[in-house]
Amino acid sequence: MKNINEYKAKAKANFNVSKLLSDGSTNAKTSKNDIKTFILYIAPFNQNNKGINLCPKASAGCAAACLFSAGRGKFSNVKQSRINKANLYVNDKETFLNLLGYEIQKEIYKAIKGNYKIAFRLNGTSDLDFIGMLKSKNIFDYSLTPSNVIFYDYTKILGKCMKYKNDKKYILTFSRSESNENEFLKALDQNITTSVVFGNYIPKEYKGKKVIDGDESDIVMLKSKGHILGLKAKGDAKKDKSNFVINL
Repeated sequence: MKNINEYKAKAKANFNVSKLLSDGSTNAKTSKNDIKTFILYIAPFNQNNKGINLCPKASAGCAAACLFSAGRGKFSNVKQSRINKANLYVNDKETFLNLLGYEIQKEIYKAIKGNYKIAFRLNGTSDLDFIGMLKSKNIFDYSLTPSNVIFYDYTKILGKCMKYKNDKKYILTFSRSESNENEFLKALDQNITTSVVFGNYIPKEYKGKKVIDGDESDIVMLKSKGHILGLKAKGDAKKDKSNFVINL
């Protein structure tokens, strides 16, 4: 087993990656969180040197509207940093996961020492089961974390939502797209929190479910079980014509 410094050296030398997690205070939405938040941003879809799709259920509309192009993601240096992280993941998963586990535990230790709450969103621009991978590799078991720690994500994988449906440490929201309407309706039926991107305005109700302003903060999902999180179209999503964005 390599020590963490060896993993750090490999990531830096081979992929120019020094750190995986980003402080949520740099993101317009997560900066509204009342819990200190860290996000993992890697390049989505097949934007890596192996062409592996890191968002297996992404639709055409989702790809075109991806938040990879929103906010700081518009800058070339930020995009390249996320591509570098994706390249590290697809080429050296062992190093990637060990660094991720190390960074998570480092921030948890700081939170315990400082007596504050902390949240992690490991799929800022991807859709992978990092929680499951970390646990299966015996790198990090999130279920053993103290009560001041929470993990959350958006996903288009209904099976992942069902897997973690009753988990109190990992909260998932199912994201609707123009091509997963049936799964979206199943998620509603299962009382799974869902999200819908709206163009012109966010309604009070949709499909018979109460709509909560999902842009209020990034962790509003923690308090909105079974509801729909309404999100305003951002970045390239404002130009969507695929029905990924709902215009009422």
